[in-house]
Amino acid sequence: MIKCEIDHEPAFNWWVRPVLKRRAKIVASVRGRAKLARDKTKGYNKRTSQFGIEVPRTVAEAVKLDEANGNTLWQDSIAKEVEAVRVAFKKLRDGERAPVGHQWIRCHMIFSIKKEDFRRKARLVAGGHMTGDVPPSLTYASVVSRDTVRIALTMAALNDLSVKTADIQNAYIKAPCTEKVYTTLGEEFGEDAGKQAVIVRALYGLKSSGAAFRNHLAECMRHLGYVPCEADPDLWMKPAVRSDGFEYWEYALLYVDDVLAIVEHLEADASRKS
Repeated sequence: MIKCEIDHEPAFNWWVRPVLKRRAKIVASVRGRAKLARDKTKGYNKRTSQFGIEVPRTVAEAVKLDEANGNTLWQDSIAKEVEAVRVAFKKLRDGERAPVGHQWIRCHMIFSIKKEDFRRKARLVAGGHMTGDVPPSLTYASVVSRDTVRIALTMAALNDLSVKTADIQNAYIKAPCTEKVYTTLGEEFGEDAGKQAVIVRALYGLKSSGAAFRNHLAECMRHLGYVPCEADPDLWMKPAVRSDGFEYWEYALLYVDDVLAIVEHLEADASRKS
C-alpha cells in the first residue's frame, strides 16, 4: 500500500502506520534475541567443554589435558585417527616439490565427546575453505529419500525379509581424492611432522569428498552385482531367490556412510563374496 502510495486513503490510513510500527518493534526484538544467542554460542565455543568435559582445540592442548587428568584418553584417540588416515597422504621425499597444479591447504584435528559413553573422539580434517571454487558436478552427492525408506520397509514386512543397518567406518578416505591439494603434516604424525604430503584420498573437509565417496561406493555396489533404482539412484537392487524358491529383489539403501540392507537371511549372506 505504501509502495502504491495509497496508504493515505481512509480505508488504510487508520491502521497501516500503527501496524508497521509494531512490526518494526517485533523485528528488532527478534534480532536482539538472535544476537544474544550468537554471543552465547561464541562464549560456549571459548569454553571448549562438552558434557562437562573440557575439549582441547589443538593437539598440544590435548596432551596437556591428559597430563592434568593422569590418563591418555585424548592421545589414544589422536593415535587411532592418525593410524586410520595415514593412507590418505602420500609423503614427498626430502627436497621434493608438490606436483604442478597442486594447492597447499592446512589440515587440523578437531575434538569432541561421544554422548553415549563419553568417549574421546579426534578427527583430522582438511581446510577445504582454502581451495578455489569446485564445480557442482564434483561436490554434489545424493542420498536415499525418506519415501524410498518407507516403501522399502513396507516391502520387507510384506515379504518377511530381514532388515539390518550398518555404518561404514572412516568412509571418505576409502575414496580417491578428486582435488589437487597437498599439506604439511602436523605434530600428531610424530616423526613425520613437518613433512610435505599430497592428499590422495577424500579427506574430511574437502569440498569434493562427499561426491567422491558416493561415486566410489556406487562402483563397489556395481561390483557386487547391484543396480541402482531408476526412481531413486541411492536404492540399490539385486535379483535373488528365497529358500522357498520365490524370486525377489535384495535392497541396499545408502545414506552417505549409513547402509540399510534388506534380504532374506542377512546373517548367512554376510559370508558371501558376491
